[in-house]
Amino acid sequence: MNERQLKKSKSKEKGKERRTALKAERARLAAAQLLVNQANAMPDPLSKFPFFNKYERNGLSCTLICKRVKDLDPDMLEWAIDLCKQNMQPLYEKSTQGWHENEKREEMMEDAAWYLMAIDTTSEKAVAFSHFRFDMDYGDEVLYCYELQLEADCRNKGLGKFMMQVLELMAFSNQMHKVVLTVFKHNPDGMAFFTKCKYEIDETSPEDTYEGSYDYNILSKLNKMKPTQKTSL
Repeated sequence: MNERQLKKSKSKEKGKERRTALKAERARLAAAQLLVNQANAMPDPLSKFPFFNKYERNGLSCTLICKRVKDLDPDMLEWAIDLCKQNMQPLYEKSTQGWHENEKREEMMEDAAWYLMAIDTTSEKAVAFSHFRFDMDYGDEVLYCYELQLEADCRNKGLGKFMMQVLELMAFSNQMHKVVLTVFKHNPDGMAFFTKCKYEIDETSPEDTYEGSYDYNILSKLNKMKPTQKTSL
């Protein structure tokens, strides 16, 4: 085989390898999307875990419920939107994004939104919530935690950590690759909380450069029972 034939043979082999890798990646993405679809098709992701629908510690007594946004009581949804504004508007106003109330409202009311709510058993009023979604993120099947918000008098009592554990339970039992969330860098309490919950900087978190910087970090916790299966193309 002369040099020209050898180069041609190597080129064909590389092309075959690329097609094989592309086919494998397409299959992986299709399988990941199927898992997301199956998770979103559940009536109630929390129903499989009856021992995790109550929180009774540190002076708190709460019942946890999980509903799609379309099934959530309208007054409860308005409460969640108001609490998010109360807790997050000052942080957004310090960021490059700024606070855009209508956009946040639309985000929290999108059909894909799920809500994990903590209801005080005495007053029967909501005291904490998480807005989350089962979704694809950079090619991975994930549970993305958009919000975790608590009323001021319910903080530092373990409820927030418990709710994150419930989100992780729902994510990993449905074979999500990881739980993902975003935290402002100028929110040290938030960063400290999620660090204690064993969240780390995600590979998709943007890095500061000489050309510009970012005022947020993307954090995640991997499903240790599910190894990464991305294909190199």
